[in-house]
Amino acid sequence: MEINIITFFLFYFLIIFSTLGYGIFFIKKFADKNEKFSIGFAGIIGVFFLIILSISSHIFFNHSLLHNSIILLFGLFYFLKNIKIYSKKNLLIFILFFLVLFIATLIKKNHDDFSYYHFPYTYYIVEYPLMIGIGKFVHGFRTPSSMFYLNSIFYLPIVKYYMFNMGAVMIMGFANILIFERISISFKKNKFDYLFILNLLIFSFINIFFYRLGEHGTDRSPQILILLFILELLYFINYKGIYKQFYPNFLVLLGLIISFKPFYILYLIFTLPIFILIKKYKQKDKFYEIFNLKNNFFILFCYLIFLTFSLYFVNTGCLVYPVSFTCFENFSWSIPIDQVKAMNNWYEQWSKAGAGPNFEVENRDIYIQNFNWVNNWIDKYFFNKVSDFILGMILLLFIFFIIFFTKSKKNKSIKSNFKNKYIGLVYLTIFLLFLEWFYNHPALRYGGYILVFLIFCIPFSIFLEKYLVSNNSEILKKKVIIIFILVLTIFLTRNANRIIKENSIYEKLSLYSVNYLMDESYFRIDKQFKSLEKNYFECKNTGIKCKSPIKKEFGIYIFPYK
Repeated sequence: MEINIITFFLFYFLIIFSTLGYGIFFIKKFADKNEKFSIGFAGIIGVFFLIILSISSHIFFNHSLLHNSIILLFGLFYFLKNIKIYSKKNLLIFILFFLVLFIATLIKKNHDDFSYYHFPYTYYIVEYPLMIGIGKFVHGFRTPSSMFYLNSIFYLPIVKYYMFNMGAVMIMGFANILIFERISISFKKNKFDYLFILNLLIFSFINIFFYRLGEHGTDRSPQILILLFILELLYFINYKGIYKQFYPNFLVLLGLIISFKPFYILYLIFTLPIFILIKKYKQKDKFYEIFNLKNNFFILFCYLIFLTFSLYFVNTGCLVYPVSFTCFENFSWSIPIDQVKAMNNWYEQWSKAGAGPNFEVENRDIYIQNFNWVNNWIDKYFFNKVSDFILGMILLLFIFFIIFFTKSKKNKSIKSNFKNKYIGLVYLTIFLLFLEWFYNHPALRYGGYILVFLIFCIPFSIFLEKYLVSNNSEILKKKVIIIFILVLTIFLTRNANRIIKENSIYEKLSLYSVNYLMDESYFRIDKQFKSLEKNYFECKNTGIKCKSPIKKEFGIYIFPYK
């Protein structure tokens, strides 16, 4: 079955508009009427709502074509019904961003984990309602992500499972639009500060370094959202607490980040600077108004966090796998603690360059202790991925420096934000997270990209702030256009080269189709489920006493570990 590019394009926009429709629905039904959400953030709220809906419905139903079609059509109907709440200009910008992003969705080959467990897990959601103990089948099933549940509802007629990258598409697209809107507001208010530069840097970073959508998996999307999360916090500081949307934005972004990768619960550490800011800006009343069980955003945030850790629990017996102290051994489906600890050590060994496809260091337990791993990590990982990333980022900063630095027009009237202790507090928190990342799991995919980026780019933005030609927005507009053209050119060129290369390697896939490479291995877990289900019914229906490796209680399949 080949999906032609026109059909794919049609479903691409139907899904995007439907998701935006759910964002509008959520805002109208649950948000404060005085709060006005941008079209970019409305899309992010739509993703937030769809994830909650998807995980909740999967408890009872598999995500069949009928189930997903109903969800798609309702969101699309609500979008068309309320399309007038956004101006034609906003909608045109919205469409243009996703038109550009469309080239990134033409993927012939996904990342390695896609066939290993991303696709099989998403397809399991399509084929079956919730089952307990599926972590026994493959290690990847022990670390579920809300991204799988989001993508599962894009299993639709005609296109079937070829829209399973749409979750990453929308995170990247809505983030770009939100940043563009923030930059536009700077021009409307004629306010050009370090946040103006930081927004531009984040926009450039996302589209240059994360251009390859097929490599996003469940790693890039939460890192993009973390950048938005830090931006929200810095806006709260910049506007001295007079920023009404900070609290709902904070809850939505943090909820999504943790649901994509639960180890990002570490980012709750940012509640410390938030509490300090609340006290500083006398926001206690607003804080208690938001963080209580009468507020819809807080209720749904708590519910999504509950669902996220519940998924880990029903798959493995652990609230966070492979953190052993969160595990309960007394359930039939629980992964044995010794295996949990061994897997935790394996993840740490892998992230510290102690293992790869063709090698593994000896004495794993000794290798990962203290800083025994540093020399090998520098040799095998730093002087490869990290050094290339840092050099690329330095080049980006150099380009910004060339474009914006004008020594003769230095604005001495601007008070340096280097002396702002609250920005310093946020920066210190980022640096502490960087130290935790480096000591425990120093792989860029585990949050390293954005931590390194922020450590470089926040002080750089503050430095460059004094050199903005703040009294001449026309000159700044030209410079921003130059940056947008550069980023767009790099994004399109790199994706075009990728498509040409993939088509030359995978010739059996038609140039005019959008099918990515697949084989029988993608469905191996589904076949195991079907085989075990068949065995269960044979034991039950024949009346012959036989031992089935599967049980069914309250209509839910349970797979005991042994």
